[in-house]
Amino acid sequence: MDDIDRFIILTGGPGSGKSTLIAELAKSGYAHASEAGRAIIQAQAAIGGKALPWTDPTAFAELMLSWDMRSYEQARELKGPVFFDRGIPDVLGYLTLSNVPTPTHVQTAAQLFRYGRVFIAPPWREIFEQDNERKQNFDEAQRTYDAMTDTYQRLGYVLVELPKASVADRCAFVLETAGLKANNSQPT
Repeated sequence: MDDIDRFIILTGGPGSGKSTLIAELAKSGYAHASEAGRAIIQAQAAIGGKALPWTDPTAFAELMLSWDMRSYEQARELKGPVFFDRGIPDVLGYLTLSNVPTPTHVQTAAQLFRYGRVFIAPPWREIFEQDNERKQNFDEAQRTYDAMTDTYQRLGYVLVELPKASVADRCAFVLETAGLKANNSQPT
């Protein structure tokens, strides 16, 4: 199984259950890469940095791109499937959503660093919550979902929409759809 086939993205709007699902997949024994955006916001806030989505979206996007490229390279060292909490194409979607011109190098990265499968979490009002890092409202979550859908499709990915179901059911859906087993990182 080459890297592209082993690399699986979970994307969608904020507050749609992606990170919770990644944590559940990790409990089932699967490797994962953490979301760049939340970690960058936390780090920038801790140091008084300006690379925040509401302060300098371009700098924020550059940090996300660097984080996601590093995560991709680190995942190459792992065995078996790796689940990504967002991926490099999300940077393109973020820039589009923010009405910021996309630099050529970001587009190039999205073409070079490919993933095998993309699951997209639809907006889900019943579980959506704001917090210190997630300042978007539900309408922006919907617009983010739309931007990610358009971006991934434009890059040639086929999206598999996650059901609005319990975490356990979503986990089972992802594993079954990807041809994987719970508590076993080997493909079926």
